Amino acid sequence: MEIKELQDKMYKAGVLPVIAIESPDQALPLADALIEGGLPVAEITFRTAAAADVIKLLKKERPQLFLGAGTILSVENLVKAHELGALFGVSPGLNPAICQKAQELGFPFFPGVATPSEIEQGLSFGTKILKFFPAEASGGTAMIKAASAPYAHLGVRFIPTGGVSMKNLEEYLSLKEVLVVGGTWIAKKDMIAEGRWEDIRKAAADAVAVVKKLRG
Repeated sequence: MEIKELQDKMYKAGVLPVIAIESPDQALPLADALIEGGLPVAEITFRTAAAADVIKLLKKERPQLFLGAGTILSVENLVKAHELGALFGVSPGLNPAICQKAQELGFPFFPGVATPSEIEQGLSFGTKILKFFPAEASGGTAMIKAASAPYAHLGVRFIPTGGVSMKNLEEYLSLKEVLVVGGTWIAKKDMIAEGRWEDIRKAAADAVAVVKKLRG
């Protein structure tokens, strides 16, 4: 997928559910809850041993899902995500070795940043879409506006994650610098473990309503 198409899909989605899932058995009902809620997108994180199997299963059984891989902390994670067919990768920080490998693979990869120096390091790898993490603890929307100003003419966009919720979703999405927000609140680990698919569907639908209000 071309980066422009990927960027357009992220902007339209508005919210990227960040998901830590413990068992492949939970993958399909989770995906269906997101799809039914109008949010057919997911970032499956490598925080659990099941991540690779979940990505593989969803890629095969729910191809309509806009599927990425998160918490990529090693080159091995990155290569595995790419091999399994994830459309993009995300990490909480910026590891030059991972960024370099992503470049070699031609795999869209969004490293985490929290300072201007890290933004510039990301730009040195040709990456203009960057995760802003941890968003709230790093100054929230005020920090995004201040830190992004010197780079706006370069088309830098952010994926703020960490402390984003329904309470401040509109505040983040109102910023032109924000491409999409990442959040665990759509499908928390306990919601998945307890099979609360209706709660996940509703959380997705509520988020979609805010996105539509702001982005049409």
